[in-house]
Amino acid sequence: MTYQFANCSIDPDKHALHRDGLPVHVEPQVFELLLVLVERQGRLVTKDELIKTVWRGLNVSDATISARMNAARKAVGDSGRDQAIIKTVHGRGFQLIVEVRNSSEMVAAAPNRATAHSIHFTQSSDSAKIAYSQSGDGPPLIRAAHWLSHLELDLHSPVWRPLIEGLESNNTLYRYDQRGTGLSTRDLEGADIDAFANDLKAVADANNLDRFPIFAASQAVPVAIRFAQQYPRRVTGLILYGGYAKGRALRGASHEDIDEGTILGLIRTGWGKADSPFINAFSSLFVPDATASQMASFVRMQIETISPENAARLRQIIDRFDVTDILHSVSAPTLVIHAISDAVQPIEQGRILASEIPNAQYVSLESRNHVPLPQEKSWSQMMYVIGTFLEGLSL
Repeated sequence: MTYQFANCSIDPDKHALHRDGLPVHVEPQVFELLLVLVERQGRLVTKDELIKTVWRGLNVSDATISARMNAARKAVGDSGRDQAIIKTVHGRGFQLIVEVRNSSEMVAAAPNRATAHSIHFTQSSDSAKIAYSQSGDGPPLIRAAHWLSHLELDLHSPVWRPLIEGLESNNTLYRYDQRGTGLSTRDLEGADIDAFANDLKAVADANNLDRFPIFAASQAVPVAIRFAQQYPRRVTGLILYGGYAKGRALRGASHEDIDEGTILGLIRTGWGKADSPFINAFSSLFVPDATASQMASFVRMQIETISPENAARLRQIIDRFDVTDILHSVSAPTLVIHAISDAVQPIEQGRILASEIPNAQYVSLESRNHVPLPQEKSWSQMMYVIGTFLEGLSL
């Protein structure tokens, strides 16, 4: 039986460990240690249990156990500092803190997902080609396109895959690549907020969706608000994560905000260079608490989904979105979620959205990541409020 967890899989029969689809060589004791943690599926494993199962009752020192645990963390892309996958419970033992799925569960789910995520194209109002996909089962939910998505790469990303799986767990999820990035047209000529709203409409029309909620993150938030203002009868609800009402270039100087010049400088200096300290610095603004594998995936996503020129151009476009004057006209039920210490979009922008959109519900998360990460304590809170909000829309 094969187990899948985070971006890893472990097969006890073949004595094989894979991370991001690639084989990882580990010593036999490290493999056994990982297997014990995986088989416990989140339950605490004491040092005595490890000694009994991994070392067959031999008397070993704490230093030996710590060394093997460090090797196990390294093998799965974790570290003692991050503890995003393997957590040390001081004085008690160790715990795997990510979801574990076994092969039987994955096979059982396969019939519903056999044709999931197949990619199609539709044409927007200005003839731009927009790539989209459909997955999951249940009421429709559109995930509005945001900065640097890629319909194929997202499915293998330890950053984006957990979010996709969460959103499609009880809904038919429609997601698409933003123009300028991913599999959609790379042409950004004449792109503005209305063009991006028209792309959302094109995806909804292509799938014959008359009424639906929208999940929007970051710069997709003003796009979703613009769409909801233009087509109020089509939008049954808005989930707005880490968004803003007025773009960075229009907000003026603030001690909580990163100025546009800094962002553009990092892009122009290091984009497309995987080992560049500039692209790593840029990525750290978005996901400061990412694990090594998450950060590597995030950097790869940037490099493979958009050119340096388009990356800078897209930032300039979205940093000039402004929906301040239409917030009061949004009639759809709205959930606003914002990380308290978000360095990309300051929390003040979330408060503006929640206070100006009529009857909006506001939830703040104890986090400093602009992109939600599944190992954070706030992740469960976020997914719970999203699920509860969507359930309420269907009542």
